[in-house]
Amino acid sequence: MRAVVTVNGEAVKAAGMTVLHYLEREGYDPGRVVVEHNFKILSRGDLDNTVLQENDQVEILCFVGGG
Repeated sequence: MRAVVTVNGEAVKAAGMTVLHYLEREGYDPGRVVVEHNFKILSRGDLDNTVLQENDQVEILCFVGGG
């Protein structure tokens, strides 16, 4: 069982996963989101290098188009 991480205000079992793996598992397009991890914006290159730890705080902001 994975430990709990808070993502967009909700507790999820994701500790031990990379941020990129979590995004892909949840159906996010990594090229269309900004991820804040423990109050720091991650670069695209950091998504696969950042491992989620228990009690981490993550915010995922999605880009949407419109006109």
